[in-house]
Amino acid sequence: MSQYDVAVIGSGPAGASAAYSLAKKGISTVLIEKETLPRYKTCGGGFVFRGRRNMPFDISPVVEREFYQINLYFENEEMMLTTKRDVPVISMVMRDDFDHFIIKKAKELGVEVKEGHKLTGITFGEVPTLHTSQGDIQAKMIIAADGALSPTAKMAGWKETRKLIPALEYEVEVSPEDFERLSQEVRFDVDTIPHGYAWSFPKKNHLSLGVASARKVRIDLKAHYRKYVEKLGIKEVISEKAHGFQIPVAPRTDGFYRNNVFLIGDAAGFADPVTAEGISNAILSGQLVVEAIAESELNPQKAGDLYQSKLEEDLLPEVITGVSVSKWFYSQRMIRNFLMKKYGDYFISAMTDVFIGDRSYPKDLMKSLKRKIKELV
Repeated sequence: MSQYDVAVIGSGPAGASAAYSLAKKGISTVLIEKETLPRYKTCGGGFVFRGRRNMPFDISPVVEREFYQINLYFENEEMMLTTKRDVPVISMVMRDDFDHFIIKKAKELGVEVKEGHKLTGITFGEVPTLHTSQGDIQAKMIIAADGALSPTAKMAGWKETRKLIPALEYEVEVSPEDFERLSQEVRFDVDTIPHGYAWSFPKKNHLSLGVASARKVRIDLKAHYRKYVEKLGIKEVISEKAHGFQIPVAPRTDGFYRNNVFLIGDAAGFADPVTAEGISNAILSGQLVVEAIAESELNPQKAGDLYQSKLEEDLLPEVITGVSVSKWFYSQRMIRNFLMKKYGDYFISAMTDVFIGDRSYPKDLMKSLKRKIKELV
């Protein structure tokens, strides 16, 4: 039976970059992926600069487009907010190419990649045994990077305490005229879907369009998507492929380590609660767990404690504050729009600073907003 220091489950950006960093530190690592690589992954594919700047290598070969500004539209309001930066605020990637690029970098450092290995169970002991569709593997520690559904987390005993919101994404080929017009901007359309937003992300030769609700409710996402296509003025859809998914926009409340298993990325619930962008925090959480494992000298319990402290210092305050901001932003439409008309330039500039990593969500943001509301009413 093959034995490793660490087994990483899932080869998305979180898992692949964590495997790369582990190997760079000389820690024997296996990357377990149920699919055959490269594989399509449902995702808008917008990678904000705060994540890109944290990558340990250049990802330019798999970036399809770069945008130095984003545009924020508000439904039924004569209002559009925008701001520019001198770095690519958001880079467009296709996840099959992006993920596979990171995996190849990891393999170059000695990571063993086992694709087509579906995890079917875990026997927990002093050294856990992972049972896969193609045999057993032993590893001292396990990193669960297997996304929103995370079978690994369920096998390790976690209950569902995250908040998951529904989203629908389409890869859409449109006419050359429509593509030329719509490929000039990245746009978010707030309230195009109740308590949520729609997005238009231009890729190399097609559009990634989607809708997401910030509330966990039953909603006809397809109908709202169709209305969004009409709103964008798309006259001809040559082809489109739909992909429904759920996005965890609030972290788990029962910890991120147990039974030699660490949760990162969507498995932990670390997507940005305001924008639902998950790649950058997924990569960051992977970096934090690798630091914890290395500093612990491969002691699982010590690594678990270190990982928790690193999360509490660096990532959790940001995500938890984002949860409060998101709840206010998507549920207080009238007050929000009134404030946006007065302070919109400040808001979009601050959000862009968050996207590029120059600032985080301030911990006292909700206090500031409530104070401004009291001043205005």
